[in-house]
Amino acid sequence: MNLVQRARGNNIHSIRHFLIFMTMAAPSVTKGKQGPALGPKEFYLIIYNALCCIGWAYVLALGIPSFISSVASATSSGESIIDALKTAGRGVYAATPASAGWAPETTPSLASILFYVQSAAILEIVHAAIGFVRSPVFVTVLQVGSRIVALHMITNSPSAQSQWGAALMIFSWALVEVPRYLFYVTAIVTGDATKKTPFPLFWLRYSLFAVLYPTGISGELSVFITASKCDTFLSLLGKNNTSIMYWYAMAFPIIYVPGALPMILNMASNRKNAFKKRFAKPPPPPRGLVWPVTETKPNGEEVRSSTPTAKEILAAAIGAVDPELAEKVRNEKKWRFGYVKHLVAMVECQCKSPEDALKVANAGLNKAYSLFQFVSKDGSKTTTFAEAMAAKNDTKFHTGFVKGELASPKDKKLEVGYKGKSISGDELKMQVKKWVDYGTIEPSAGEAICNCVNNPGWLDLSDKYFVLLGAGSAMGPFEVLMSLGANVIAIDLDRPQIWKRLINRAKNSSGSITFPMTKEQSSCTDEDEMFASSGCNLFTETPLIRDWLVDLYPGKSFTVGSYAYLNGALHVQVSLAMDAICRDLCDRRKGTSLAYLCTPTDLHLIPKEAHDAALANYKEFSKKPFCMLMKLLGGRKFLRKNVRNPVSGVGGDFYYVNGECFAKFHAYSVSISI
Repeated sequence: MNLVQRARGNNIHSIRHFLIFMTMAAPSVTKGKQGPALGPKEFYLIIYNALCCIGWAYVLALGIPSFISSVASATSSGESIIDALKTAGRGVYAATPASAGWAPETTPSLASILFYVQSAAILEIVHAAIGFVRSPVFVTVLQVGSRIVALHMITNSPSAQSQWGAALMIFSWALVEVPRYLFYVTAIVTGDATKKTPFPLFWLRYSLFAVLYPTGISGELSVFITASKCDTFLSLLGKNNTSIMYWYAMAFPIIYVPGALPMILNMASNRKNAFKKRFAKPPPPPRGLVWPVTETKPNGEEVRSSTPTAKEILAAAIGAVDPELAEKVRNEKKWRFGYVKHLVAMVECQCKSPEDALKVANAGLNKAYSLFQFVSKDGSKTTTFAEAMAAKNDTKFHTGFVKGELASPKDKKLEVGYKGKSISGDELKMQVKKWVDYGTIEPSAGEAICNCVNNPGWLDLSDKYFVLLGAGSAMGPFEVLMSLGANVIAIDLDRPQIWKRLINRAKNSSGSITFPMTKEQSSCTDEDEMFASSGCNLFTETPLIRDWLVDLYPGKSFTVGSYAYLNGALHVQVSLAMDAICRDLCDRRKGTSLAYLCTPTDLHLIPKEAHDAALANYKEFSKKPFCMLMKLLGGRKFLRKNVRNPVSGVGGDFYYVNGECFAKFHAYSVSISI
């Protein structure tokens, strides 16, 4: 193990994982009501969206009456309803106020308004690029670009204009866009696109796609295919270049085949998330460990935003060894997409020397403890988290204990489930060698497994004590520890169903479970009362959990594992709570060791062998046609090399992997660094 890895210790692991989670800035949490602030940008967007809405409404106002009139005329002439619909569809593009029956003038026609209002959508790309709206630029380019291409083809192809698919495309576009642009207007005016927009408009915005996307795509495909057969369109670049225009038209049906379904599924996902947010219950008042107040508005409204908090913590960490880099963190304007380079700088600073590694870790964690707040259960008192953990507490947990009813197996052996069966002994060691040779696991992991196979006595954990913060976690080791007869000290929420499962599993094992209770176990009249009295809350009872663990089983060495997981900003809070408990147990109990559940989307040191293997794999796969296409279409955002050049420091060169991705909720990155 190199010098920096030895010096990093538990607190370095903590600060890095905390910072990686928190830099994925959590949404602001506000207290009170906030009215929309309408500036020049908002007024411009209101005007833009309103005009587009009117334009598309005009398209419908011409198209629908013209279509109905044509259907009526065709059916009265003896055509079947299907033929009448096709006939009417062929004339929609050429609709005028006169054909719609509401004005004698022939201008402006549907075709002219369609051209201008759809061309205006190009501004949506500009809006996304300059930050007027939060839409991703690449996705916006794809969506708007495909429509512009379809518009270009129908504008320059008489054949495409006069086929029934044109009506399907035009009506699908207009029926989607009228409620969409109106939704945007109301969202800007009300200041809340999720909860304050009228529900009928909200429903239309997130539901019409289910019908109109498939019909719109079908109409666009008919325009592409018809244009590819239209002599007028094919001759746009001259008669000698018809093949260019043909493949220009036919390229889009080829692209649509794999691209249509993901787009529809993406909208379905957006609908699910939007409805979930719309009907979500209001957040409870802040209690226990909470994000710090970053702004107080004139009306007394409290804002708890993660971005300034994340910046201050990361700046404090880096500033312990490089104040100039710390200022760059504080001055970062595009935090959502710019935080990763600062995390990279932090890791590189830690690689310089063991002393620098510890300085960075301690400074970052100390800043987090001083910034985050702790609110009493009744909301009457607010302190810093550091003060809350230092305060003396009169309230204490009681201790519950249940011993397993099974005897410990005499002949224990390590078994691993693989391909539907359990393998052990020499068969397991042979399979481990294959995994190591193939690169599935690191050599050190393979060596550890084989050592357990060769030393079955290691599988008896009856004299070992494991503290599981988040004992009920699906990814945690509770089941394995119970099967090995370990003594598990379980920390989880005070929910009866959790403790019924954990305690019953412990009974059906050779191990034991110890857990916090709000009353004496002996005073419980039955198991249901025991389940209801068990558990605690890492957010609101962090100091009490720490106190209980510090005094529990004096003289025993604890291995403390942090396995609790929550979504979004809550994970930052639970990570900091677990770190506080781990920190104090390390300080107050000799022999305490720590365990963490790591993630691949992290930024951390790796062995040189892992670096070389990753680099070789990247060189091999980056040359494959599919990977080259992904990189090309993704604007070099996909399939990027994640191993970096080594950093020189005390003890030699240090290699690291950058597994960060912007798709993560960006407070997640800081939480990992805790």
